[in-house]
Amino acid sequence: MNILPAIADQAPVLTAIRRDLHAHPELGFEEVRTSGLIADKLTQWGIPIHRGLGKTGVVGTIRGRLGSSTRAIGLRADIDALPMAEHNTFAHASRHPGKMHACGHDGHTTMLLGAAQYLAATRNFDGLVHVIFQPAEEFGGGGQVMIRDGLFEKFPVEAVFGMHNMPGIPEGTVAASPGPILASNTEFKAVIRGKGGHAAMPHLAIDPIAVASQMMQAFQTIISRNRKPLEAAVISVTTIHAGDSFNIIPETCELTGTVRAYTRETLDMIERRMGEVAEYTAAAYGARCDFQFNRLYPATVNHAYETAFAREVLVELLGAERVVAQAPIMAAEDFSFMLEAVPGSYCFIGNGDGSHRDVGHGDGPCNVHNGSYDFNDALLPLGASFLSRLAERWLDRPLPSVR
Repeated sequence: MNILPAIADQAPVLTAIRRDLHAHPELGFEEVRTSGLIADKLTQWGIPIHRGLGKTGVVGTIRGRLGSSTRAIGLRADIDALPMAEHNTFAHASRHPGKMHACGHDGHTTMLLGAAQYLAATRNFDGLVHVIFQPAEEFGGGGQVMIRDGLFEKFPVEAVFGMHNMPGIPEGTVAASPGPILASNTEFKAVIRGKGGHAAMPHLAIDPIAVASQMMQAFQTIISRNRKPLEAAVISVTTIHAGDSFNIIPETCELTGTVRAYTRETLDMIERRMGEVAEYTAAAYGARCDFQFNRLYPATVNHAYETAFAREVLVELLGAERVVAQAPIMAAEDFSFMLEAVPGSYCFIGNGDGSHRDVGHGDGPCNVHNGSYDFNDALLPLGASFLSRLAERWLDRPLPSVR
């Protein structure tokens, strides 16, 4: 494994930064302390910064010393935490009840800081490296907000790269593949409006719960009978709210849930069919339905050239046997907005099996969005080395005419 020696020497410092971030988690658009720490570190290393994109976002710009090129690459990390309780009790566990870095954004931030420090110290490239610290990935679409605030107008790039840790993939292994790797994220709500009445006299009412039960079953036929079998998609009803008493048929019943898909065409079809099912199922029982379909994040689709390039750099660092394919998964990620705006790629760095956790970790598995999760600090030099080499190699290679 060809970790850059200067970065390997900084491993204890990076670990301290990561654990400090873990102990002080902040939710989306509230990352005041986190963005302050990032800004302080970048400024300390002589990197000009821009603050305020996406409210709490930070962008640093590192200029190389080998020429006067204006070519540029973007490297992105997410900085927000999750609204959940931490089960760990080790020294760097969350100090803020109900908030936790349970997805590893503390690690992602630290890896990009490690790369920024190295690139600022060496500047062994011709061009610009924009390090993008993005808020509100979990909730709020901070990537989209930064873009709307002018991210790529103020800091134009030829390509943008990001990565996420992945429990279950062995430590020292990275997965990267072209095409769709993460699904779109859509939330839906169906409010069924019937007619309330006495539960002992249902013939005088229009029961919205009965309508809801039929609607839930019918939604699944969209997946089994309208979707092309080779195009993956998910419809999950996750909440049902109706009624207050055992002997009253309520006026309304509300269903909410999520839809996941990899292509816009599949998502368009699901939206159309869900709307039809909701309207006509309700009508068949004499009820009405107000249906909402809110598209949050598009699918994360890696560009072919940029992914092949990232794999080349990974093979250089890790060896071919440790660079593997990434099967698509149904989780979502707002880096997708950046990949819609400019070419780029997103990879997954193995977080291991959880055996890295200190004494005092929770009883649960080391999975993301789990109260017993903790980022594997052994990845910090590897991730920082990868991002550094990615920037150097990209700016050293002529931009291809066909991508």
